[in-house]
Amino acid sequence: MARALGEDLVQPAELQDDSSSLGSDSELSGPGPYRQADRYGFIGGSSAEPGPGHPPADLIRQREMKWVEMTSHWEKTMSRRYKKVKIQCRKGIPSSLRARCWPLLCGAQVCQNNSPRTYQELAEAPGDPQWMETIGRDLHRQFPLHEMFVSPQGHGQQGLLQVLKAYTLYRPEQGYCQAQGPVAAVLLMHLPPEEAFWCLVQICEVYLPGYYGPHMEAVRLDAEVFMALLRRLLPRVHKHLQQVGVGPLLYLPEWFLCLFTRSLPFPTVLRIWDAFLSEGVRVYPI
Repeated sequence: MARALGEDLVQPAELQDDSSSLGSDSELSGPGPYRQADRYGFIGGSSAEPGPGHPPADLIRQREMKWVEMTSHWEKTMSRRYKKVKIQCRKGIPSSLRARCWPLLCGAQVCQNNSPRTYQELAEAPGDPQWMETIGRDLHRQFPLHEMFVSPQGHGQQGLLQVLKAYTLYRPEQGYCQAQGPVAAVLLMHLPPEEAFWCLVQICEVYLPGYYGPHMEAVRLDAEVFMALLRRLLPRVHKHLQQVGVGPLLYLPEWFLCLFTRSLPFPTVLRIWDAFLSEGVRVYPI
């Protein structure tokens, strides 16, 4: 059975039904048996063409050139020009370069270079039947109307199965948490399975340690921090939530554990991830 989020924590998979993954119900429009995938890969999405808020092509090209230059000398850039990297991440990494930038930002590229055979060995090894059954039941929940994950036998769901299985073998004491599914799925939208695996490792162990463990103590702690900040910064909102009996553990687990993948429009998710992988949890909005 997939690890529950604790006695007071609501399981992310239970908060919304199978059609609720980001980009499906929040961005779909238009009838008909066939709908074109938008530029993010969501079938029938509303982002098939760049909207008025989308940067012009010449600005995107300028940003691409800046990122190519920075990533070509990554160690030097991070040691001497990290402030510039942070600024560029907040502006948004060009879509064409996220596959190159995300593994560098989170340290996954270093992990992969240091352990070049690890993922292949994990991918070829048989998984724990308990976790394999649970992961298999969750695959169809991850972005069911994204072109990568529509088919159970497609490369998206099969790649997701391999990445999540590999993590349970890499950290058998932790196993699998349902909230890792949408996180791994977004990584696979941009990266090959091996790179996605190492990014998942870094997110679970460096960026969000304690989030996906058996008791998820870090989630509870961050919920307390969140409420303290809410009380100080938005006292009227805090008071209203208290009056209607809506505690933070009713909504924060889906936000934080799933890194907003099931809660916000997809372009917003990508911008948050760009900053998150550069700066860590400090970029989470209040």
